[in-house]
Amino acid sequence: MKTQAVWLSFDLGLQGDYEGLYAWLDSHRAKECGINVAFLRYKFNKNIRSELITDISNAFQQNPRTRVYAIFDAGTGTAGRFIIGGRKGSPPWSGYAPKKEKEVDDSTKLD
Repeated sequence: MKTQAVWLSFDLGLQGDYEGLYAWLDSHRAKECGINVAFLRYKFNKNIRSELITDISNAFQQNPRTRVYAIFDAGTGTAGRFIIGGRKGSPPWSGYAPKKEKEVDDSTKLD
């Protein structure tokens, strides 16, 4: 059996099964790393991604808004992937960066 560091970020929505997920995190001795972020050392046999997906999916009820993002060593470097759900549309910070102004060509020909 292998052990690997994993960070989980989760968003279960307002009606999510937080108790089920929290029980799973507690049973894996996860450490709190901020709002809805946890760190744990996960034990697996062959494939961390598939075993983690199966394990955590069976631990709590999901709904269409459930999202769990895992960061772990994928063998070829650190990988981050949604293991349940996926990205939403635009992130909340979209539009905050200053926009580059379009360049105006001031070299118009005067005849």
